[in-house]
Amino acid sequence: MALYENVFIARQDVPTTQVEALTNQFAELVTGLGGTVSKKEYWGLRSLTYRIKKNRKGHYTLLNIDAPSAAVKELERTMSINEDIIRFITVRVDELEEGPSAVMQRSAEKSDRPGGDRGDRWGDRPPRRERPRFGDEAAAPVAIQAGEEE
Repeated sequence: MALYENVFIARQDVPTTQVEALTNQFAELVTGLGGTVSKKEYWGLRSLTYRIKKNRKGHYTLLNIDAPSAAVKELERTMSINEDIIRFITVRVDELEEGPSAVMQRSAEKSDRPGGDRGDRWGDRPPRRERPRFGDEAAAPVAIQAGEEE
């Protein structure tokens, strides 16, 4: 049997529980045809680079599959029929990754940073001083005192 990585994108308006159900359905399909699914990773709701079928976001999921080619063909046929699946790709690989995928490692590194995803950009920057705005009484020009010239 050959090793494959399959990534599919589900529509943005599909709830996460339904995406998990689709993932389990595809895994059962592969196991029913004599293969195994060694890893299922839900990458979350992510922005698409460009709109696909009027969707700007999609639920990404990775499946690591060890199955005969007939099972993979049936999996791809089922995905192409399903209306909730926007796109999918299946790639044959020499070996499957053991730990979390690169996408999951990257998101874990981001969550470890202080300040969330963007990091601490400004550091200990002092707060912006309050400037008088147009029409404020504080903004009225100070009268020049007698004896002083500009």
